[in-house]
Amino acid sequence: MSYDIAVVPGDGIGPEVVDHAMPLVEEAADAHDVSISTTRYDWGSERYLSDGAMMPADALDRLRGYDAIFLGAVGHPDVPDHVTLHGLRLEITKGFKQHVCKRPSYLFEGITSPLREYAGGDIDFVVYRQNTEGEYADLGGREYAGFDNEVAVQSALFTREGTETIVRAAFEAATERDGKLTSITKSNAQAHGMVFWDDIVTEVGEEYPDVEVERLLVDAASMDFVRRPDEFDVIVASNLFGDVLTDLGAGIVGSLGLAPSSNVDPTRTHPSMFEPVHGSAFDITGEGVANPIGTVLSWELLWEHLDEGALAQALHDAVADQLADPGAPRTPDIGGDSGTEAVVNDLRTRIE
Repeated sequence: MSYDIAVVPGDGIGPEVVDHAMPLVEEAADAHDVSISTTRYDWGSERYLSDGAMMPADALDRLRGYDAIFLGAVGHPDVPDHVTLHGLRLEITKGFKQHVCKRPSYLFEGITSPLREYAGGDIDFVVYRQNTEGEYADLGGREYAGFDNEVAVQSALFTREGTETIVRAAFEAATERDGKLTSITKSNAQAHGMVFWDDIVTEVGEEYPDVEVERLLVDAASMDFVRRPDEFDVIVASNLFGDVLTDLGAGIVGSLGLAPSSNVDPTRTHPSMFEPVHGSAFDITGEGVANPIGTVLSWELLWEHLDEGALAQALHDAVADQLADPGAPRTPDIGGDSGTEAVVNDLRTRIE
């Protein structure tokens, strides 16, 4: 099979890890008779600083025909975060109805969790995060700026389409995993949007009688991620809660540098987008020490989505083999002293 992939390296360490990982991705694809053609789009904060926009006005039209999109990172110390996020990532996720953000958290053998009693494989859950609306809907405004009565209003938006799409995707995942789904809300305080969410979980859940459903408030869930992470299987949450909890999930399995993410349009009408969770990390940009594993595992998710299971598994197995090897190179975030290039070159020798 042949695939056309749009690559947006983005900001900070994004271009570093994307560029270092590409030879590995291409070699693995070639070994599995998969042909890939990539087109690079240097959109991001540097473009914003020079042109006043993160992407060109016709960006979505340019991206529409690709099989998938790979994003490196977004963010810059000289540009407000809401500008970088809304100007690129959210523009794509909303424009292409990528309602489903899938973020797995897996404790690999060889990685020490800050939760000391857990070993490799003990923590293995996936968060399904609503990705286009909820608390990240751009609804609200400010009035009376600079006066004593200045007011800011930020409204969350929950649609039936967006909520049902993410909930159904999570139930489907639960049927393929261990059959348990945890829905995380703040329904006791947010009696409209979150109770609406609860209602849809109940409605959709009737179609999946074999899935055990647990309901947690987000504050209790945060505690339980630390207290009993091994008991979670599939988690479904709104945009904000899912975002916060997945960073916590990445922390308890070792590092944000290991965390992959996908932004999926389940209808496949539009291309889906894949990205590591680590962000632009300007504090280490240019030092050559960024962890490329989150990027490699995001390519795994990309190939899974494109139904290239053997290729996805090959990338996963190479990462697992490397992390389990005490003599393998590691970046500083997981206790090593090696750089990005050394880690990728070692992974290339482990691809089967």
